[in-house]
Amino acid sequence: MVKILKNIRVIEMGTYITGPAAAMHLADLGADVIKVERPETGDPFRAFKGGLYSPHYQTYNRNKRSIALDTKIPADLATFRDLIAGADVFIQNFRPGVAEKLGAGYEDLHKLNPKLVYCAISGFGQSGPSRDRPAYDTVAQAASGYLRLLTPPTNPRVIGPAIADAVTGQYAAIGIMAALLERGSTGTGRRLDISMLEAMSHFNLDSFTHYFSEGEIMGPLSRPVVSQSYTFECGDGKWIALHMSSPTKFWEGLLEVTGQQALASDPRFAERLERIKHQDDLIAILTPVFKADSRDAWCAKLLAQEVPHSPAYDSHEALQDPQAKYLKLAVPTTHPVMGQSTTVRAPYNFDGEPELHVVPPPVLDEHGAEIRAELAAKTAR
Repeated sequence: MVKILKNIRVIEMGTYITGPAAAMHLADLGADVIKVERPETGDPFRAFKGGLYSPHYQTYNRNKRSIALDTKIPADLATFRDLIAGADVFIQNFRPGVAEKLGAGYEDLHKLNPKLVYCAISGFGQSGPSRDRPAYDTVAQAASGYLRLLTPPTNPRVIGPAIADAVTGQYAAIGIMAALLERGSTGTGRRLDISMLEAMSHFNLDSFTHYFSEGEIMGPLSRPVVSQSYTFECGDGKWIALHMSSPTKFWEGLLEVTGQQALASDPRFAERLERIKHQDDLIAILTPVFKADSRDAWCAKLLAQEVPHSPAYDSHEALQDPQAKYLKLAVPTTHPVMGQSTTVRAPYNFDGEPELHVVPPPVLDEHGAEIRAELAAKTAR
């Protein structure tokens, strides 16, 4: 696949997820991303079982090059500034004020390279009463109202992956792309500020729209009830998921598949709005039904009736699905030090071609000598 951003150089001084995720999205599109890390320890997300190559780090740092720099040392600061002089994008996700202490503040870098798109990711914004509060994924989910949509109504506990971190990284990448597009006509870069609170509040737009337009405060069951979404355990202990939405044909198909045609005349389920009101009753009826056969058997029956469904896969199953295999979602990588691994390719297909080659995440300072040599050669010209 063509590397859409092959002429874009990104300098990432990111840690944990938000900054590295934003840079990874650009790297997946072909940008040359140079990850600037602290000597010896690198990105704190690296640490794992006595090593510096954790699964967390691997997730957000593929297709990048790594150089270790301590910008408090004059020689390393000079190397960093040389990188910035030839860069298109700079990404950092420090607390407000930290980048300036590291010689990576916007004013300094903008003077050095007016064409630079500078992206600063924070938890709560660069100003305001909460600007200095520490923020991680759960904090941002909670502050934006999103956590309440995922938390079980009883025995509440935090569940699910780092959604706020990943979402903020995606929004940052979108903003960077917009700034690069504008720069093509103006020749000047922009400063992009994006906080986890702002990103997650926008991501939670549906909930706020319901509140502002109808006064409805959504909860974890609001959408699944209205969309008529279900998860059932099958006879083999595996799960299946259904999403029937509003078309009547899906409801009728479910009744046909499960042999529950009598429910069509039950006043609790005869109309969609009644099914919404009585979803708990329907779940109670269908739960033992689905336990009477295997997941594969139910999938075959539901497919025959064109009822929207899918096996509710675990991670060890999902990429073995025939469609996932056909799309070649899982791709192998080989690192000269860390060896063989597998990852998930980027979702883009430009002109019908997916990008199946993924460069594995770098070990700390893997490309330090290479990058310094490139800078020296550029200076010599």
